[in-house]
Amino acid sequence: MPRYLTDSLPGRHGWPIALAHRGADPDRENTLAAFSAAVDRGFGYLELDVRTTADGVPVVFHDETLERITTGAGPLAERTWDELAQFRVVGEHPDGSPGEPLLLFEDLLSAFPHIHLNVDLKDAASAEAVATVVHRHDAWARVLVASFVDAHRIAYRDHARRLTGRDDLPIAHSGGTRAVATLVFTHRFPLPVFRKVVERLRRDVDLHAVQVPVRSGPIPVVTARFVERCHQVGLAVHVWVVDDPAEMERLLALGVDGLVTDNGAGLAEVMAARGHWPQR
Repeated sequence: MPRYLTDSLPGRHGWPIALAHRGADPDRENTLAAFSAAVDRGFGYLELDVRTTADGVPVVFHDETLERITTGAGPLAERTWDELAQFRVVGEHPDGSPGEPLLLFEDLLSAFPHIHLNVDLKDAASAEAVATVVHRHDAWARVLVASFVDAHRIAYRDHARRLTGRDDLPIAHSGGTRAVATLVFTHRFPLPVFRKVVERLRRDVDLHAVQVPVRSGPIPVVTARFVERCHQVGLAVHVWVVDDPAEMERLLALGVDGLVTDNGAGLAEVMAARGHWPQR
């Protein structure tokens, strides 16, 4: 099991992890200011998104286009980093400042050398770009790679192996949409059958954790049975995005291994009451 996850799994010290969703600051999402505030609050895990510029630079950014949260416009992938550096993230800035600049993935990785990063690869180009940066900093043990598209994660793994010359590199992965759907569909099967399903997924697409919503439309995902089954086969269960403290308490009581939140203050309070804070 990759070191990123071992502390949160059953049988270890039992601390579920708290992940600051894009920095847990919707007004300044995916900015250095948001992540810095989360770390100062006590977060040890930061959830973020990465896209790659026209000149191959990985940038911490969620959307395909720039309009929703920046002063720029158009697809991020069509801009160079020098062009993107001129834009600002639009949010509430009481001091009258023009907003936060966009953030290089490498700058975030360097800023917090003891913090874990949960990196959602939003495009195919980010797989190689992020692996190159992680290799440069030898930060494999503190990065978990996620993506709705399993092919992005596999490309990251394969590039990491080429860079290091190691096929046994302990990279942490969470499953993509198809892998998670398979687990949700099969977790009620007898345990030996479910175990074979997970073994096949691990062989085909790598899998150490599942990061899931509480529900998918009318279908409940995070149930006591689902959490138990995942634990029986060594999978960590992280739930996104949970902002209500009562819901946080309910999910922690089910035994989930991590919560992703925009409500940093609320999750910090819930974790502190359990003796699980700070986490950095």
